[in-house]
Amino acid sequence: MASFDAELDASGLNCPLPILKAKKALAGIDSGQVLHIIATDPGAIKDFEAFAKQTGNDLLESKEEGGKFYFLLKKS
Repeated sequence: MASFDAELDASGLNCPLPILKAKKALAGIDSGQVLHIIATDPGAIKDFEAFAKQTGNDLLESKEEGGKFYFLLKKS
């Protein structure tokens, strides 16, 4: 996995909480830094794709492993 600057564990949270927490976490990092997000809500895949498009941040990675979803978001 690529390196990241901050991590958000949103396991056990349902939509829209992972997105809201990611928004808050992104606000706390600098432009160009990467946020690693862990989620368990299957809806998170579509949510983070849409979130990245809407906010202009780059979704570098989106994968599922063992029932968990992992995302790398680069702050624009």
